[in-house]
Amino acid sequence: MSRRKKKPTRRVQVPIEQLNAIVERARTEPLPAAEHAILKAAMDTLARVTEELETKTTTLQRVRHLLFGPRTETTDKISGKDAPEGAAAPDTGGAGAAGGDTPAKKPRKGHGRNGAEDYPRAPRIPLAHPTLKHGDPCPEPDCSGRVYLQRQQPAVLVRITGVAPLQAQVYELERLRCGLCGTVFTATPPAGVGEDKYDDSAAAMIALLKYGCGLPFHRIQRLQQALAIPLPATTQWEVVAQAAPPLAPACEELVRQAAQGTVLYNDDTTARILKFTAEARAEALPPGAKAERTGVFTSGVVAETAHGPIALFKTGPGHAGEHLAEVLDQRQDCGPPIQMSDALARNRPGDHPTQAASCIPHGRRKFVEIYDAFPEEVAFVLETLRPVFVTDRQAQQEGLSPEARLRLHQEHSGPRMQALSDWMAKQFEDHRVEPNSGLGQAIAYMQNHWEKLTLFLRVPGAPLSNNLCERALKKAILHRKNALFYRTLNGAKVGDLFMSLIHTAELNRKEPFDYLLTLLRHAPAVALDPAAWMPWNYTATLARLAAEAADSASD
Repeated sequence: MSRRKKKPTRRVQVPIEQLNAIVERARTEPLPAAEHAILKAAMDTLARVTEELETKTTTLQRVRHLLFGPRTETTDKISGKDAPEGAAAPDTGGAGAAGGDTPAKKPRKGHGRNGAEDYPRAPRIPLAHPTLKHGDPCPEPDCSGRVYLQRQQPAVLVRITGVAPLQAQVYELERLRCGLCGTVFTATPPAGVGEDKYDDSAAAMIALLKYGCGLPFHRIQRLQQALAIPLPATTQWEVVAQAAPPLAPACEELVRQAAQGTVLYNDDTTARILKFTAEARAEALPPGAKAERTGVFTSGVVAETAHGPIALFKTGPGHAGEHLAEVLDQRQDCGPPIQMSDALARNRPGDHPTQAASCIPHGRRKFVEIYDAFPEEVAFVLETLRPVFVTDRQAQQEGLSPEARLRLHQEHSGPRMQALSDWMAKQFEDHRVEPNSGLGQAIAYMQNHWEKLTLFLRVPGAPLSNNLCERALKKAILHRKNALFYRTLNGAKVGDLFMSLIHTAELNRKEPFDYLLTLLRHAPAVALDPAAWMPWNYTATLARLAAEAADSASD
């Protein structure tokens, strides 16, 4: 039996004054059909919201979706149009949370299954044929040929087994005691097994689960307990806290290299520190900040450098701009970088000169939010901005240099942005829009920040959106969503350190676990030369050390 597809609910905006007037008239006279329909819709909405709130599984997201519809902000979705079949929608560089059109993705081959080549660290186990070997006669009847080995085309089977994230081995060391003198002789443990109960790999795995995947310590504890390998939450914290100091030089080097970046994105999100004393707050306040500041934030800085992207996190009373200023304090004399953020004043890095750019999707969203009230005007803005994102996606797919991308935007996006600017100016000049209305405020926002919004038309490499930093901040948001808070400021510093290392490795397409483990096992070398142990070059450093060790052994 087929299920009929439920039609989407049509949203109707009714001013509260009109709704109150309808209720008052209902006391003394029959209502017209139109007003009766409005009142009935209001009562149905109230009943639906009440029912939703009374359920145990309700969430704020479910209620928001019920009241305001889906959060997808594609132009076709907002305007109610169906995108042409097979047409590729433009991309704004990130998820719908940052505003912009999402590209239509083609279905991947294989239905999402991973082949053997997708498991580079899985051990390869060759299996010989039980009865045949290279050169044997063919066992088929009426065949005089001989079989040969197909080394390049083996049959492949992938077998995945379930194991605990952290495993334990119990070594029982045999002890012998002299019957005359009483001396006890104990077996020698394997190489690498000593008094330390927790290996470096345990610290790397706990940090990855906690700060990379958002699993709180108590949830890891329950998982390990279910697998009969207990690992208390307090012990997990002790392990990662002890692993943080050896990793500090690598994180400090990331900050130094991020300061030399060509483009720096920054933003922040709220955070919570449970035991944040007045003394600790005063110590953590940035220079010049007011002592009465009470907020706590996790700020993110993503830098595009010559070697690769770098993500930095910092939790405390400082805003994103103050965090960026601390990073830029280490910048050498290489000119002002491009700084991408939203238009909030707190994102500015103090007195450090930058080429400020503002996020177009932030301005675009202000029009998206008022589409129901101004459908024609908003449709014009969205349709004008759509090709701009398409052009930027084209430049990305073709791998254009910053200069070539600038020329492409100047040729294709410049006229469209100029047309949008002229249209916005004309709305006010011809008194077509009230300045204090939603449309007037959206236009004013774009006009007030027009120079920053159009920096990509004048400066090579200037981005269109701040989506890169917003995606990075999802690491902190995931941690906040699951763990709710940091207990102390020191705990926040440990979390920021691991998040910075983990997400920088991910941005550079390196395995975070392998990177953390390598840093921990080569901590003395990392402290001496942290620049040689960055995500983009640590494998080359390992190869060099292995070659030097082999040469020394041969000598």
